[in-house]
Amino acid sequence: MSSDGDDRPLRALSERVRDALGTGVESVAELDGGEVGRVVRVTLADGRTVAAKTGETPLDVEAFMLEFLADRGLPVPEVFHRDDDLLVLEYVAGDSEISPAVERDAAGLLAALHGEHPRGEDGRKTEGKFGFPRDTLTGPYRQPNPWTDSWVAFFRDRRLDHFAAKAREEGLLSPPLAERLDALAGDLDSLLPDDPPAALLHGDVWANNVLAADGAVRALLDPACYFGHAEVELAYVDFGGSFGDAFFETYDDERGIEAGFRDERCAVYQLVPLLEHLLYFEEDRYAAGLRERLTGLGY
Repeated sequence: MSSDGDDRPLRALSERVRDALGTGVESVAELDGGEVGRVVRVTLADGRTVAAKTGETPLDVEAFMLEFLADRGLPVPEVFHRDDDLLVLEYVAGDSEISPAVERDAAGLLAALHGEHPRGEDGRKTEGKFGFPRDTLTGPYRQPNPWTDSWVAFFRDRRLDHFAAKAREEGLLSPPLAERLDALAGDLDSLLPDDPPAALLHGDVWANNVLAADGAVRALLDPACYFGHAEVELAYVDFGGSFGDAFFETYDDERGIEAGFRDERCAVYQLVPLLEHLLYFEEDRYAAGLRERLTGLGY
């Protein structure tokens, strides 16, 4: 039931799930839907339990990403039904309590995922190394993914400049801070490799998007996929405090972390989630985070 005592939205959602799956609904209970969308656990008359998600962003994009990841071996919920404003998924039991064993398991899963190379939907060679078969979403924001051969160009144009421009449009980025970001963007070819191996990224690995039980990851939720430099994922894990030393040590053993990541590239890659969080939460601590990292990088 909704917090104001009006259970009509839940009844309407229950009816939509019934119609989508062709089976009756026994009960519906609210779940934590994160920052975007509403998520409920639905017990069906046929004995199954599913999760149903609604939201204002096009949910068929999330379904596409989940199926893309599932085809490449990452544990994600199975998609039972999708359209723009309703997603019905496998309900995966677990919690977001992260132990060292879970960190090590997550490191192995992501190291394997990062070994996946880009290919088109038909299995043929893509038009570039970095990008994705379609634009995706990170939270409520469009994430453009045109295939690009240059990693520096992709990260500069489709991530750093893209989200900085949106923050400027919203009046959230002061002119001096915007100028510092522009200066760094102009020097990216000296800060980042232009041709790293293209790795498939989950894109939003933080604790609330990890379901775990018995020391293992049961599912990773809410992806924001594309093919990019694997260190973007590591920088985001560090940014969100998702995992600790056990994760990074295991990932280094499995795949290797190149020298210079902690000293410089991690801070460069964290500029993007800071911009995304500034856009969504409109809190000055994220602008302060941008200033801190830019200062540390000499800008």
